Amino acid sequence: MSLRSTNLEKLDGGHFDVFIVGTGINGAVSAAVLAGRGASVAVIDRGDFGSFTSQESSNLVWGGFKYLENYELGLVRKLCLSRNRLIESYPANIKEIRFLAALDESSPFAPALASLGTLAYWGIGSFATKPPRHLTAKKIEQVEPVINTESVRGGIEYSDAYLKDNDARFVFSFVRSAIKAGATAANYVELSSAERVDGTWQAHMVDRETGRKFTATADVVINAAGPFIDGLNQSWNLRTDHRIVYSKGIHLVVPQLTKNERVLAFFDDTQRLFYVIPMGKRSVIGTTDNRVDDPNTAVNDDDRNFLLGQINARLDLDNPLTIADIIAERSGVRPLVVDNDGDDKEEVDWTSLSRKHEIERDASLKVVSIFGGKLTDCLNVGEEVAAEVEALGVKLDPDDGEWFGEPPEEMREEFYREARLMHLDDLRTRADIEPLSDRLWRRYGQRAFSMLEAIREDPSMGEDIMDSADYLRVELHQAAHTEMVTRLEDFMRRRSKIELVVHEDDYRGSVGLREAAEILFGDAADAKLDEYFDEASTAR
Repeated sequence: MSLRSTNLEKLDGGHFDVFIVGTGINGAVSAAVLAGRGASVAVIDRGDFGSFTSQESSNLVWGGFKYLENYELGLVRKLCLSRNRLIESYPANIKEIRFLAALDESSPFAPALASLGTLAYWGIGSFATKPPRHLTAKKIEQVEPVINTESVRGGIEYSDAYLKDNDARFVFSFVRSAIKAGATAANYVELSSAERVDGTWQAHMVDRETGRKFTATADVVINAAGPFIDGLNQSWNLRTDHRIVYSKGIHLVVPQLTKNERVLAFFDDTQRLFYVIPMGKRSVIGTTDNRVDDPNTAVNDDDRNFLLGQINARLDLDNPLTIADIIAERSGVRPLVVDNDGDDKEEVDWTSLSRKHEIERDASLKVVSIFGGKLTDCLNVGEEVAAEVEALGVKLDPDDGEWFGEPPEEMREEFYREARLMHLDDLRTRADIEPLSDRLWRRYGQRAFSMLEAIREDPSMGEDIMDSADYLRVELHQAAHTEMVTRLEDFMRRRSKIELVVHEDDYRGSVGLREAAEILFGDAADAKLDEYFDEASTAR
């Protein structure tokens, strides 16, 4: 029986202390903290884990430097401290990275003022990163020749952090932690309805893969539905003090624009920030910021042309980027929190809204609602949700901090010792890719030990299964057994980032992709491949 099937059996007819709807970063971290502190937890998502807003981020872990403009010092302080804690807790996954902002004549801030801002930002973040510095236009040209400095007045350089792998995989790590602590988790399970009967929640669900219907009960419900939180609360006749508005953001993945592992920042023609963010051998350009009313978004020609035009004007490229250079696209909405006055049509100054979160507790219905938030703030969200759940009568164990973070240093050292003894890194001879030991430890932690054993027993497990994707055969077997890959997109887009960094033409019809599907789905490989490309065609 697969891991997903086992969890579905536990879900059907089960009773839980807490039932969580949604497995974006908010739902995933809530499941991890509550299960890690002894509660019985069920968490479901009508899609895959982290498959909506949480898979469309900039992959950055940052304190919100731009929020200083609106004097949100308390929020910036909170986010910086959370960033620092994440860097410390996830040393293999979250790395400090330098941001270089080039300021031209159209920028809203002069370089001298921006430099003062970086010093304040560094101090607000407890001086935990490398110090900032002011850059002249000449210095920018020296350290980052790809930037066109003709109209640049100067610039700033400061530190934040970013995810070495993709955002959705980081979200899934919290789901894995919750499962390890005893939680029941299932993807592609839709909540069809829920009502409170005699003091207990009854949740009616349907498995979107098979159509099977089932019911579970719970004492407390957590609404972590992200952009869909308001509709779910309304279905329960639950009145809240806050609601969500949407800002659409897109990213374009293109060939690597600079080999320097830093983030380049610019103000676009509307004086909004956009970035060039490293993603291995690719660069990610984004993001835009446009108010929309529908959380379901897609990249359109206007989006593409705007971003390509902005970046071509600010970089000194031998050949300007065109639509043909786009390898992959990302589009999502930021759920931004506003006060709920009951009038959905009221105009909100959404351009000034930050990515703060708000958590509300309804004591009569025993519902906790999580509004807004961002990846950087996830540990704070988890701890605040746990406090609200306790206030609703669910007894939790003391917080020992074991529900988040990478395995202890002693375990890491033992893994690297075993990897050296078996010459794992010698399996790769290319100098431009990271050592296998680093990659396996970062992605799998304790589970990487079993992968070493598998490679010892069968050296073919250490071979790349898809040449352009840099993914080992043993990783596919690991995903098949422990990562609840239900559709091929789950693996290609979220457990890995293959779909983000490899053009579809390079893997469509490949022998490696077919083998990947066979490992993941066995006899259903053909059907899963057809489903994957049919959905990709529809999305385009």
